[in-house]
Amino acid sequence: KQYGLDDSICFDLVMPSIPGFVFSSAPNYPYGPRKIATYYDKLMTGILNYEKYYAQGGDWGGAISTWLGYDHYKNCKGIHLNIMIVRDKNGPQDEAEKAWQKRFKDEQSLEEGYRTMQATKPQTLAIAMIDNPVGVAAWILEKFYGWSDLRKKSLIEVYGYDDLITNLMLYILTNSFNTASWIYFGRREEGGRVINFDGGKVNVPTACALYPKELLSWPPKSYVDRLFNVVQWNEYPSGGHFAALEEPNTLVKDIRSFFSVIRN
Repeated sequence: KQYGLDDSICFDLVMPSIPGFVFSSAPNYPYGPRKIATYYDKLMTGILNYEKYYAQGGDWGGAISTWLGYDHYKNCKGIHLNIMIVRDKNGPQDEAEKAWQKRFKDEQSLEEGYRTMQATKPQTLAIAMIDNPVGVAAWILEKFYGWSDLRKKSLIEVYGYDDLITNLMLYILTNSFNTASWIYFGRREEGGRVINFDGGKVNVPTACALYPKELLSWPPKSYVDRLFNVVQWNEYPSGGHFAALEEPNTLVKDIRSFFSVIRN
C-alpha cells in the first residue's frame, strides 16, 4: 500500500536461487530447467507447505516456470513469462510465423556463441574464469549491453553502477560462474528448446509480457497459443531481457494484473 498499490492483492514472495547459482549449492551433475522445476515444486509444497502457488520468470526462470505449469499443474495454478524459451516441434504454421523464424535465426547467429560453449564445454570456459574477475565481468556485461534497451539511454543510465557491480560480485564472490553455466548443459540433455510437451500444452493460465529488446524475440501470438493457455498478452514499448531491472514498474503491474484476475 505504501507504493500506491491495491493492498487487497497480496502475495508471499518466494525467490529461490537456481541450483549452482551464487548462494545455492551446486548439484553433483548439471540439472536442466525441467528437473529444477521438480525441486521448486517440492520446495513450495513439501517444505514451505503451500497448497498452491503461481510462478513468474524471465531467462531461465521462464523455462523453469514453463515446466512448473506443465508438470506440476496440480499445485502451480498459473505462470507469468517475460521470455518465450520453448519452441514448437512442428515449427511455424503461417507466413507471419515463418518470417519470425527467419528473423530469429538471423538474430541468434550473432548471439548463440556463448550458449553453445556453455551447453557443450562449460568446464573449459570455467578454467579461464577462475580467479579472473575481469573475465567474469566482461562475459556478463557483454550480455547486459547486448540484451538491454539502449536506444535512448546508456548502459549505466539504465542500470546504474550499483546494480551492475552487484550482479558481477554475486558470481565472483561465490565462485559460481562455473556451476551457473551447467544449466545450459542440463537443458541440452533434457532435449533443448524444441519440445512438444508430450503431445500436449501448458494448460494453466499463462500471461506473456513482451519487451522489444528481448534476446529471444517473441513468436507471433498464434505460435504461443499452440503451446500455452494464454489469457494475458501485453506488448511494451521499451525494455529488454532484464525486464525486472530495466522496467520494474511495468513488469510488477503486469504480474499483479494477471494474478489478481486468475485468483478471482
